[in-house]
Amino acid sequence: MEQFDIVAETGIAALLFASMFLFGGRIHPFRPLLRDDGIGLSFGAGMSIAYVFVHVMPELHAVRESFAEGMGSPLPFRGMVVYYLALVGFLLFFFMDRLRERMERADGETGAAHAFRLDVGGFAAYVGLMGYVLVRNLGETHTFTVFFAATIAIHFLALDHALAAKHGSAYRRIGRFVLAGMAILGWGLGLALPMPESVIALVVAFISGAVVMNATIMEIHSEKGGHLLPFAAGGLIYGLILLPLG
Repeated sequence: MEQFDIVAETGIAALLFASMFLFGGRIHPFRPLLRDDGIGLSFGAGMSIAYVFVHVMPELHAVRESFAEGMGSPLPFRGMVVYYLALVGFLLFFFMDRLRERMERADGETGAAHAFRLDVGGFAAYVGLMGYVLVRNLGETHTFTVFFAATIAIHFLALDHALAAKHGSAYRRIGRFVLAGMAILGWGLGLALPMPESVIALVVAFISGAVVMNATIMEIHSEKGGHLLPFAAGGLIYGLILLPLG
């Protein structure tokens, strides 16, 4: 894509990301069709996971090869570090979720405040990286931008609902503005600070693992215990849509 097109398209997508946090409490896209918003959010969580497994993972496989070849000298394990970073992202957010739960149980109101800071800080970095990858992705195409923006916007909407349910007024007063700002900041850094493709591959791998864990955590911690069939349907149906795109 031309530079102007990249700035325009990714800028619109970044604003979409930010709006999921600023106005997420008012956005209920499935309400006209479904009585329970949780069903729609579970469907969206399945979409997020399908996007990682069907689109991002095959892309990472190709990048692993170019990453290994582009380093100039033979790499141990042929660049398997790309997949290892996906594991790190998965485990880091699992650990963060368990630490948050421990804080809330141990210290009452003080623990809740610490848990809030942990969630907002961790997800601020997560959202910022998404904004960066929006610009500096592994395949700068119109199709990539559209599908990435749509998938992650739905993912962020579910994240907004989950954080609002956990942290209430603190999130509505502070947290949502921090996350919205990080979406724009990450996009701005993506425009201003290019990185080598090998480094971007590691970032994409890390957030891929994080997306799988966070979508799963939000489903497990849903107020009504999640919705198994919509979750599975979102993954399977969206996965089929993504298959022809390669």
